[in-house]
Amino acid sequence: MKLSLRDWLEMAEAADALVRIDGADWDLEIGALSAISVKRKDCPALLFDAIKGYAPGYRVLTCSTSNHRLLSRTFNISACTSDMDLVKIFKEKIPQWEAALKEFPPRIVATGPVLENVLSGMDVDLLKFPAPKWHEHDNGRYIGTGDAVITRDPDTGAVNIGTYRIKVHDKKTAALFITPGKHGRLHYEKYHSRAERCPVAISIGHHPLLFRVAGIRTPEGCEYNYVGAVQGEPVRVIQEEITGLPIPADSEIVIVGWCPPDKKMPEGPFGEWTGYYASREEPTPIVEVERIYHRNRPIILGAPPSRPPHDAAYCRTIMGSALLYNELLKNGIPDIQGVWLSEAGLELLIIISLIQRYPGHARQAALFATQNRLSASLGRYVIVVDEDIDPSNIQEVLWAVCTRSDPEKDIDIVRRLWASSLDPIAPRSTRDYFSSRAIIDACKPFEWKDQFPREIQVSPELYRRVTDKWKDVLKLN
Repeated sequence: MKLSLRDWLEMAEAADALVRIDGADWDLEIGALSAISVKRKDCPALLFDAIKGYAPGYRVLTCSTSNHRLLSRTFNISACTSDMDLVKIFKEKIPQWEAALKEFPPRIVATGPVLENVLSGMDVDLLKFPAPKWHEHDNGRYIGTGDAVITRDPDTGAVNIGTYRIKVHDKKTAALFITPGKHGRLHYEKYHSRAERCPVAISIGHHPLLFRVAGIRTPEGCEYNYVGAVQGEPVRVIQEEITGLPIPADSEIVIVGWCPPDKKMPEGPFGEWTGYYASREEPTPIVEVERIYHRNRPIILGAPPSRPPHDAAYCRTIMGSALLYNELLKNGIPDIQGVWLSEAGLELLIIISLIQRYPGHARQAALFATQNRLSASLGRYVIVVDEDIDPSNIQEVLWAVCTRSDPEKDIDIVRRLWASSLDPIAPRSTRDYFSSRAIIDACKPFEWKDQFPREIQVSPELYRRVTDKWKDVLKLN
């Protein structure tokens, strides 16, 4: 199976989950239409063509995995009835994919669709592509939001693929914004510490599976293997001749060049996934572009962040919940019944449901969740609830917080933890910012949980009896 965005578009259209929009402006209209559409529960993918100022065929795709059907089909799994069921499917699939990583190393090929056009020298022009200005107060046009940035560790040779924001400065220069601690940043910092330039390849149009895998925590150097395990076939890559990096043979557009150690340009602010223009304008490393590869009629894959829910929120919620679920179990925390990263805050608000087995069980789970790599750099709140609470149902979660927790006894604060420059409450005046985490134990008190007042419920038997009797009056299916 080819990792082809064109094949994905055929799938989305056949599923009646693709809307084509002609004539939108790259300047704010594409971003605004995407932000408005993604608020819908069953948001379709949006394919923008005939973009103002560009020839037809130079396209932008957004909202590629913003609903249940598209996310399921992108990861080649069966649909299910609820979001928590989908989390549980991912929970089971992820260990299978990880176990199969060694079976699916990328396959090097001599050619592929990405080589249909090769731009070098004076022909290099990032402005040839309709990079949108996504938000009204962004400082420029961002060609990389749903991207896959490829770098190599100069010590180990491990190839990393990450999703980082890429701003267009001019025809041959792009910004490379990576927050501290991410693999791509660690790579260029190693090169720069030796006064060497870092080779970089940026795919900005590809199957959404590559983008989503690039945005999650996988074993270092295994993103291509991970995609291969999901699709059941190795990813086809071309050994790019300038940088030596493996680039996806079926990508729509790949930019290659060098991140030099001694050059920076102003970048930011940019509207981020927290819902704020969180990062200020400051000097950021650049990529000096030497070559651009692209298909005929190329497609940019966009994933503009915004106030939640946004383009990437649904996928990050489902996959992040499944990944943390598995990490809790792998680290010996028993009887986890569900994990949910709320779309309202993603790793800023984590909810864990469990069966309490021993004193301190709930806090053990919460403390681990605060320091798992998924949420360590920008977490905020962890709420633990009993097994009768659906963690994806915020109404139920807040009911548990209000009726089962005592603020004096059940809220703990962990201080001076790893922080992120994207944190909207980080002081603007310093880079040396620490953050904290709040743990809310919203479980019934362990010592007397069996004597806790009985909650009001309609029993399953009573529910069936009255709904069968009155279904016509209540208009129940």
